[in-house]
Amino acid sequence: MNLATLEDLDDLDKRIVVALQHDGRASWRAVAEAVDASVTTVSRRGQQLIADGVVRVAAVPALGADGPFDSFWVRINCATGTQVQVAAALAANPDVRFCTIVTGGYDVILELVVRGGAAHHARVLQEVQSVPGVERWRSDLILHVYKVSFDWGRQLYRELLGPPAEGDEAEAAEPVICVPEHFDDADRQIVAALRDDGRRTFQSIADEIGMNESSVRRRFERLRASQCISLLTLVPSAALGMSSEALMTVKVAPSRIDAVAHELARYPFVRYLAALLDENSLLCEIITPTVEELYAFITGSLARLDGVEGWNASLEVLYLKRGFVETPWWRAQASEIAAGVDTRTGPSADT
Repeated sequence: MNLATLEDLDDLDKRIVVALQHDGRASWRAVAEAVDASVTTVSRRGQQLIADGVVRVAAVPALGADGPFDSFWVRINCATGTQVQVAAALAANPDVRFCTIVTGGYDVILELVVRGGAAHHARVLQEVQSVPGVERWRSDLILHVYKVSFDWGRQLYRELLGPPAEGDEAEAAEPVICVPEHFDDADRQIVAALRDDGRRTFQSIADEIGMNESSVRRRFERLRASQCISLLTLVPSAALGMSSEALMTVKVAPSRIDAVAHELARYPFVRYLAALLDENSLLCEIITPTVEELYAFITGSLARLDGVEGWNASLEVLYLKRGFVETPWWRAQASEIAAGVDTRTGPSADT
């Protein structure tokens, strides 16, 4: 996929993308009804969007599915010109859940998941530090996650598809922590089959693992209803005209951290929100259509929240991985970044 592909998306393509973000496993018939187009056209367009790498649907287990874990927010400075190589090496690490190249005071930011307790922290963090090109790094323990939303297209739903059905406007809640006992071997085989292709048919999975289709469907629906798996529809923000993705570290008065977090979680364009251990701060990922709307949020909303003392921010240039799943477009776009200027000298949202 390249930038020209994104520029070719028309209104119907965008409506299909939003519908798939709303439910990545929706049938083409259901998507066609949502976007008011023929099933034949929607099926052809939707499958082409997936083939072109504009959309990737994947199912992943909840973090607790493999036992106790701790998550770290890691910010990295790289040797000049090595940002893409460093990010690529980090994205290949199975313990990296999220990875992006950014502007501002850092070059690469990632979320690192360490399973098995504190005894494993040093080893896993050392693996990150030892990647060639990493010059400086800073890690911070994620204390609590308030919100994770993969359906950020929700904020465009009304504009592109009209009013959502009753109950569909509920905001993402705090993620549920599952435990290994919620999965058996068959469940794990089903999730593994849906990791590379979240739209794969239940019948094809049943044939592969030696079960009947209804059992596979029932197990999937049970895991999904209990939030022990997440269904991700990965889409580059530019595909929907969203030009500003920012990671913000918001410093908050200690007594107001929880209240400010719950207030920020109400905003549909806040797609990730967590409390960090250091400097009584909140980590906030925001996606808006324009820089002007980002500015309006910062000055009109964030700055006015009681307890907010300041913030630092970086724009996301390219994210390579989300929810442990690599994006299908990053390699095609990374060459454009590698040929450009050091991200630390480019536009910055630092405050």
